[in-house]
Amino acid sequence: MFDREKLVKGAASSGNLAIPMVKQLTALVSARLPEAGGYVHWGATSQDVIDTGLLLQLRAFLDVLEDELIEVCDALAALTTKHRATPMVGRTWMQHAVPITFGLKTASWLDAMLRHRERLAELRPRLLVLQFGGAAGTLASMYGSGRKVALALAEELQLPLPSLPWHATRDRIAEAATFHGLIMGTLGKIARELSLMMQTEVGEAMEPVAAGRGGSSTMPHKRNPVATTAILSSAIRVPGLVGTILSAMVQEHERGVGGWHAEWDTLPEICVLTLGALEKLNVVLKGIHIFADAMRVNLYRTNGLILAEAVSMELAKTMGHDQAHKRVEAAALRAVAEKKHLRQIIQASPVLMKHLTPAKLDALFDPANYIGESQQMIDCVLQAYKAVSTRK
Repeated sequence: MFDREKLVKGAASSGNLAIPMVKQLTALVSARLPEAGGYVHWGATSQDVIDTGLLLQLRAFLDVLEDELIEVCDALAALTTKHRATPMVGRTWMQHAVPITFGLKTASWLDAMLRHRERLAELRPRLLVLQFGGAAGTLASMYGSGRKVALALAEELQLPLPSLPWHATRDRIAEAATFHGLIMGTLGKIARELSLMMQTEVGEAMEPVAAGRGGSSTMPHKRNPVATTAILSSAIRVPGLVGTILSAMVQEHERGVGGWHAEWDTLPEICVLTLGALEKLNVVLKGIHIFADAMRVNLYRTNGLILAEAVSMELAKTMGHDQAHKRVEAAALRAVAEKKHLRQIIQASPVLMKHLTPAKLDALFDPANYIGESQQMIDCVLQAYKAVSTRK
């Protein structure tokens, strides 16, 4: 069973404890079966034992990680289904762009998480293999029986036997670290967007409320985004740790100096931060409060400007794109300057109204009519989710 604390402490101390642990194990084996004592640690190097032990822990850890990934996908699929038609502001460069739906936003998060599940399935067979090569990866000390012993050990531990030992070839460990870094990038994006939606001036979402959660020590009214903050903190830390693992790939000859040792503290920290962030996101997604009314208010906050593109594209059908864009841009600038609704400015323009009708303006200034292919895209993601869930 996976144990976070053991993963961290075990990896961090394993190199220092290797020799005394071997002596202790030899003593225990000798006490039970004296003739077997002389064969303890025969042919294997300490790195064989440490790397293989790490992979056994990672195998259990990845099972836990996968469970959390599945729960995040389930929660995102539920939100996507519920809010597939909930209109909200689409934002680019932190500014209002065009309407989207909250379901489209959560579908984009779900789509990324489904790819991480694919990556995990692809990672397992490359990562989870036996390490057993002896002093320099030749198993020479076993006098021709090395492969036979390695196969028996692989079967016993249920770890596939690779073509050859990988003491100083660390792409497997680097891939594991990078995989976690990719997950954290997605979690950080989700947490960043949710925290921005929780701003007082935006008010489109709120983390689950509980006694003592998110409060301020001085301001009784505060409900701080504590879970998303914790996720963002991990998302900031993990890339640097992944960089350490990637740097540690540059190792000397058959067994290196320093690179392997740099992994001991680093990889466990990456794993623990990633799993912790997934757990926190699960709590948020399962209890998040979504304020659809606030989303609608924000859609209308700019007096119709968010639908300027819709008007421009409609006019382009008869005026041409350049002329339509210039005239709607001028109308938008005037609307801002005069603090009027864009529709008022357009209705007051005889040139523009030659190409439009009041009924057409009603349709153009309804955000629900300008969400493009959102629903089809959402369907594609939900179908992919259902396919993965069915296989599972």
